[in-house]
Amino acid sequence: MKRKQEKDKQENYRQENYRQNKIISIRTKLLGIILPAVIIIVTVLVGISYKISRTTMENTAQNLLQTSVENQSSEIEAWLNANLSALGAVKQSIETMDMTGVQLQQLLNGYYGYNNNFPQGLYIADASGTMMTADSSTKTESDPTNTVWYQEGMKRVNMGFTSAYTNADGEAVISASGILNDGSGSLKVISADLSLQKIGIIVSSLVSMEQAQAFLVDSKDLSILAHRDSSLVSAKLDESQDVFLKDVSERLKEDELSTAQIDGNMAAFAEIVGTDWILVSYIPVKVIYRDVDRIRTAMILTGILSVLLLGILIERVVYVVIRPVRGLTKAIMAMTEGDFTVRIETHSRDEIGVMGRCMEKYAHTMRSMIASIHDVSGRLHVQAGNSNDVSGQMYDASKMQSASMQELNETVEQLSISVNEIAQNATTLAMVVADTRENSVQVNDRMRETVEVSQKGKADMQNVGSAMQDINESVIRLQEAIGKVGKASEEITNITNVIGNIADETNLLSLNASIEAARAGEAGRGFAVVATQIGQLAQTSADSVHHIEKLISEINGLVRDAVSQADDSVGSINHSSGLVNGALHTFDQIFDNIDMVSTLVQQMIGQVEQVDGVASNVAAISQEQAASSQEILASSDTMVEQANHITDNSKSVASGAKELTDSAVELAHQIEIFKIGEDIS
Repeated sequence: MKRKQEKDKQENYRQENYRQNKIISIRTKLLGIILPAVIIIVTVLVGISYKISRTTMENTAQNLLQTSVENQSSEIEAWLNANLSALGAVKQSIETMDMTGVQLQQLLNGYYGYNNNFPQGLYIADASGTMMTADSSTKTESDPTNTVWYQEGMKRVNMGFTSAYTNADGEAVISASGILNDGSGSLKVISADLSLQKIGIIVSSLVSMEQAQAFLVDSKDLSILAHRDSSLVSAKLDESQDVFLKDVSERLKEDELSTAQIDGNMAAFAEIVGTDWILVSYIPVKVIYRDVDRIRTAMILTGILSVLLLGILIERVVYVVIRPVRGLTKAIMAMTEGDFTVRIETHSRDEIGVMGRCMEKYAHTMRSMIASIHDVSGRLHVQAGNSNDVSGQMYDASKMQSASMQELNETVEQLSISVNEIAQNATTLAMVVADTRENSVQVNDRMRETVEVSQKGKADMQNVGSAMQDINESVIRLQEAIGKVGKASEEITNITNVIGNIADETNLLSLNASIEAARAGEAGRGFAVVATQIGQLAQTSADSVHHIEKLISEINGLVRDAVSQADDSVGSINHSSGLVNGALHTFDQIFDNIDMVSTLVQQMIGQVEQVDGVASNVAAISQEQAASSQEILASSDTMVEQANHITDNSKSVASGAKELTDSAVELAHQIEIFKIGEDIS
């Protein structure tokens, strides 16, 4: 049942593979390759031919157009020169014949209507503005000296053409004018008008190419002198709305007169010798390429017809050539389905015949090979079954070993983690104890400094107490000195009072002496002077006594203040002495406490050093145990990895044995597909 399902599955696979890889015949492939190549070649040939024809036609058209415009310019030059020669002959006749006014008028009358090119004949004007014309002429000028023909004629002796202008009658003309020396001694200008319309007819009539057009331009001001469209005459090229005319004006401004394609037209340029005129001849490009387009259409139709005929011929040739391949293809398809009982018969001696004979030999070889493989697959199936059983047993044993090694590895890993934690904690403890030891040493140093400072502070406080006692005694002596000063000031006051009384009595005596001297008259004058001086001395003494009394009074006030302040200072000093004595007692207690703390710190330092030694030993032992546990864990990991590797290899061997068994079965099923018949020798 299982073998039948395998066959059905393979059959479905072959059919699906056939549907996905549909056969495409060689004839179709060859036609698919050759026909596009032929179409491309024909298309390229048609394109190249069209390009060459177009280029040739374009060059021919350029040459024809250039030749045409040159012929036109030559004809216009000849026409202008003929008219200029005729007018020059008339001017020369007038200058050589010494005509009178009547004769000159007759000459002008004779040339009126004589030539269609200048139907108004000739006319003459002098510097005063006097103008002579034929009697029948209608030409009039209000101020001849300001006209174009007169001003330009004054610039040349021989007859020459002026620029185009519009005359008084509103007609676009050019004039042939020059200085006339008729022997009268007056400066004159002789001129004749040629209509631009006439020139336009000449320009248009001389075009030799079909559908070509031409117009004449004055290169000075870009005005149109002649054109088939009379409304454009005298118009400015650069002011025109026509794109072609604008492009022509740009080329004329740049003095670019070579043949070129401008706005869908092929244009040629030619200068009119002796003038500032430029003849422009042009023809639409589509007219030039009209014949080329017809040739292109004919070539395309011919190419399509050629491709169709070649396609039919190629199809027939391919069919005849590959017909023997069909039988060979059927035989190969049968062999791809596993049927090697087919027989390939071929009689041709070309490559296809050689291929058929080789395929027949290949089928015979394959029949022998498949029969041998069938025998080998049977033996392989038995050996693969034995290998599959052994590999299964190996795989089960390796799985048990791998599980045991995994459990051992997990136990060792937990032990390693615990030892690492102990080592880390011991290291941390050692670090903390070391830090504590360093801190206790620093504390001991600070305590020694504190003891020394407290001893110094105690000595300083004792010195402060002694100084306060000395200050107290000095203040007491100051009080006694101030008391003596007060007593001395009282004695001075008593003395000044006695001196004051003496001064008052002396002053009275001086007054009495003065009175007596006055009574004595002249004899007492000397005594009066002495009495006066004594009075003044007594007054001075009295003033000094009063001043001294005032100073003594101020000194007494200061002494009283000093005594009061001294009393206050004595009270403050006595209070400060009491505070210093209290501070000194407090310093004694602090010093005793600090001394006791220093002793305790010394003891603590000794104990910390003992703990530091123990912690360092514990940390070293813990690190050694952690290193050992890491080595054990690494070894365990290696063993687990090897056990897993063995398990994987066992699994691979088991899987390979299973696949070998399946392959042997599959090979047997595949061999059964092939049909080799009974004769395999």
